[in-house]
Amino acid sequence: MSPTIEFREALARAQAAEMAADPSVFVFGLDVPDHKKIFGSTKGLLEKFGPGRVFGTPLSEDAMTGMAIGAALSGLRPVHVHIRVDFALLAVNQLFNIASNARYMSGGRLKVPLTVRAVIGRGWGQSAQHSKSMQSLFAHIPGLKVVMPASPQDGYSLLRAAIRDDNPVVFLEHRWLYDVAGPVDETKAVPLGKALVRREGKDLSVIATSWMVAEAMHAADILQARGVSLEVVDVRTIQPLDEAAILASAAKTGRVIAADYDWAFCGFSAELAALIHKGCWGSLKAPVERIGFAHVPCPTTRPLENRFYPSAPEIIRAAEKLLDLPPTDLSGAEFYSWEKKFKGPF
Repeated sequence: MSPTIEFREALARAQAAEMAADPSVFVFGLDVPDHKKIFGSTKGLLEKFGPGRVFGTPLSEDAMTGMAIGAALSGLRPVHVHIRVDFALLAVNQLFNIASNARYMSGGRLKVPLTVRAVIGRGWGQSAQHSKSMQSLFAHIPGLKVVMPASPQDGYSLLRAAIRDDNPVVFLEHRWLYDVAGPVDETKAVPLGKALVRREGKDLSVIATSWMVAEAMHAADILQARGVSLEVVDVRTIQPLDEAAILASAAKTGRVIAADYDWAFCGFSAELAALIHKGCWGSLKAPVERIGFAHVPCPTTRPLENRFYPSAPEIIRAAEKLLDLPPTDLSGAEFYSWEKKFKGPF
């Protein structure tokens, strides 16, 4: 039986495994070696591999990403940690104009085996400059791969796959996932570009990313009590995208909610809706429903945060609308419980 470990430890083990297997792998970024170890996700690496392969950096995202790209082009495999994805925007020129294009513009002679880890999602009171996800922005650029794990197993397996990939990979980790525990088989390989059906269902499909997978599973439990069978598909990799798995689920149930952990307007949920409407037009019983952030900057107070971020209640109400059901009484259900477990600091 596989051991049960937290998501944070799964990431640390994945990096340690790749560093032990390949001396060209190193991990660096703001606060990587400090006492909090990026929510514990780099714990033990400095002690095991030393400051030459695990080190902190100045607060200069553009310069440090340029260094990472140079290292990757020179034959190393850097894992560059951006503790907040919001500030990876300062490295957009490096990622969008250099890292993503190098292999194409060299006719395949150059490789950029760079993994960019970035923290997304809510904590408490972080407001508009510390709460973005932006997966659609990264996935929009040819040459970048985008991964959004939603379980300890996928955190472990997909991070190892990302580090081994010869292309730049943006690896987005939701803050609430660090406390999630689950079984992790360290021999299990999960390739980039494969979605996973987390829960089989027949009435409606929820195609979900990142923390929305957890919210969709919560919604499915509540709706099951009233006889509604939700299928939950974890996209896992935004680019490359497993279109076949998504279309198969949509064709099976005929009703779809695209639950993306980002703003809906011009976002990944729009791509899902377009894909499903074109690929499953004859099977759909209703238009695809899209769920995402409220289209405003993220607020600071917790009650407003709960309105801003999509969660299980929104999925439940959307499912009832698609299935033409009266509203379920949610007065006795508990939501937003993970915010009580979040320990910070960001």
